[in-house]
Amino acid sequence: MHETPNAPARHPTRTVTIRGVGIGGDNPVRVQSMTNTDTRDVAATLAQIGALTDAGCEIVRLAVLNDDAAAALAAIRAGTDAPLVADIHFDHRLAVAALAAGIDALRINPGNIGSEAAVDSVVAAAKDHGAPMRIGVNSGSVQKDLLAKYGGPTAEAMVESALTHLALLEKRGFYDIKVSLKSSSVPRTIAAYRLLSQKVDYPLHIGVTEAGTPMRGAVKSAVGLGILLAEGLGDTLRVSLTGDPVTDIGVAYEILRALDIRARGPEIISCPTCGRTEIDLVGLAEAVEARLRGVTDVFTVAVMGCVVNGPGEAREADIGIAGGRDCGIIFRKGEVLGKVRGGANLIPAFMEELERYLTEKKESACD
Repeated sequence: MHETPNAPARHPTRTVTIRGVGIGGDNPVRVQSMTNTDTRDVAATLAQIGALTDAGCEIVRLAVLNDDAAAALAAIRAGTDAPLVADIHFDHRLAVAALAAGIDALRINPGNIGSEAAVDSVVAAAKDHGAPMRIGVNSGSVQKDLLAKYGGPTAEAMVESALTHLALLEKRGFYDIKVSLKSSSVPRTIAAYRLLSQKVDYPLHIGVTEAGTPMRGAVKSAVGLGILLAEGLGDTLRVSLTGDPVTDIGVAYEILRALDIRARGPEIISCPTCGRTEIDLVGLAEAVEARLRGVTDVFTVAVMGCVVNGPGEAREADIGIAGGRDCGIIFRKGEVLGKVRGGANLIPAFMEELERYLTEKKESACD
């Protein structure tokens, strides 16, 4: 991971730690997601946890729906070093069992976990295991009395709901907490986090819930999370797309990269194509993206097909190609390495130079 010095100033919060991963305070904005496997299927869940962490996920949440899911947690814990959070609703016994199995943190709503005695037992178990808890309020889970009071799941209703849940933990002397206020409405999500940040100093887990399919969900997440992060709000984030959760991670890092907060892997700059494009720019960009999938080093690759802006953009990149009519020019840091003639030769020639660049980076890192 690469952190930049030009990131927006962060809203100050206290720090919580999940299996050595610090959240809030001076720690980086953390990227997390949630498995969508059946938690009872240990092998499938571990495989997805591995795919998520390979993609850069720093904290993984698991749904714990019943006793069978809770019984699988010990084997899952034994199979990975990733920080794991158990997502619990309604049944306090599952929260206690998850912590006993070695799960590192909980996501709960104390108001729906049961009686006062049930909350007592969860807090006691969390204290015993040094496990933080996330108070997670969604617009769909706001209490009925607050819906009536505010005329719906408004930002004010969500914040009051969170403060009510927080009070249940605070009166028991538990403060190892982070908070989320999620809605599928971007404006409501932004308003809720802005309001809550004026009232508490707990780390904020930000996200737009039920954001949608990859394209729509990525847009909603980028707008909502981008605005919050630009204002310094957000200590850990989850992008919630419908589909493979590994996709969430790539979108999350691109949001952070766009705001100059964190970077992971290469940035690929490619022009949108227009009537001036005279090479197979789409094929070249897709080939480059496929080759760099899984590379974590931070550098910039320019794949340009425009004779107007291409050469200038490529010169700014660590490595790049600017294509014209049936030819291309390959650059490294502004230095022209050579010209490639023949449209069929552009992809092989640039990929060969890209492989050389990656090899040199790897060798220099070992020196």
